[in-house]
Amino acid sequence: MSTQRDKTAAPVQAAMATQLQVLERPPVVATSVFQPGKLAVDVIPVDHDAVPTPPIPILIAAPKDAGTYPVAVLLHGFFLQNRFYEQLLRHVASFGFVMVAPQFHTSLVSNGDAEDIAAAAKVTDWLPGGLPAVLPPGVDADLSRLALAGHSRGGHTAFALALGHAKTVLKFSALIGLDPVAGTGRSSQLPPAILTYKPSSLDVAMPVMVVGTGLGDDKANLLFPPCAPREVSHAEFYRECRPPCYHLVARDYGHLDMLDDDAPKLVTCLCKQGSSCKDVMRRTVAGIMVAFLRSALEEEDGEDLKAILGDPGLATTTLDPVEYRLA
Repeated sequence: MSTQRDKTAAPVQAAMATQLQVLERPPVVATSVFQPGKLAVDVIPVDHDAVPTPPIPILIAAPKDAGTYPVAVLLHGFFLQNRFYEQLLRHVASFGFVMVAPQFHTSLVSNGDAEDIAAAAKVTDWLPGGLPAVLPPGVDADLSRLALAGHSRGGHTAFALALGHAKTVLKFSALIGLDPVAGTGRSSQLPPAILTYKPSSLDVAMPVMVVGTGLGDDKANLLFPPCAPREVSHAEFYRECRPPCYHLVARDYGHLDMLDDDAPKLVTCLCKQGSSCKDVMRRTVAGIMVAFLRSALEEEDGEDLKAILGDPGLATTTLDPVEYRLA
């Protein structure tokens, strides 16, 4: 009987040991993504002087070191500037990614997202001919490994583009929503309305990372509504994603805390953790992006993401909740 029990227990013990090995990765593997990478980075404004000319102005952050790197397109939030994300772009690029940040011609009176979706598609179509002409010497962009990301309303734009509301010649392989916002409320979604309020209903055929903020749905004051209202923000986006998908929330930070320090304080949805809090939030968001992009775009390089999921305390601030669905 004892021998039989030992034989039965052995596979279970082996499986448990394997799980522990996954969750107990050396912290240095994961924590390194929350500090800038080893590569020097060039920040390149691309406007009407470039040939071929981009459809709208673009800010590019790319490694200076010669090599071939994956590409990620980052779409900014409503009434924001792509330059407000420069530190975030630099951080991700320093790990070996070419970051492309278009500048939309946003208007306060806009009542839909169709113009920005179309512009994002045109920028994507510009990449094959445009990037080689503006990247540093010896730096090549691997457009077969292309990710799409968006912050705030830019998250809605990114999801809408991934869902096919505009066509592109290139195929995206990963999608990131940074505190995405789809409108001012459940009954007032931004056109095109993409949230269905049904689990796993978004037909996005790629891995998805949704990063949320714990203070994003706080009401700023009597004059300003919440930056990321409930029912149209990160939690609902994640609920409607199909596996594989991930949801990590920076509990003590607000909707605009990932922006550069010199970005105007348009509203007061800001962190409440002191003068250096935005640096912490930027490194948190950038580190999550790096870990996810490595997992989604680089074969056999998901160690950082596994480590963060296994031990969220490795991040530079509290991540709560941390959840994911792989199947």
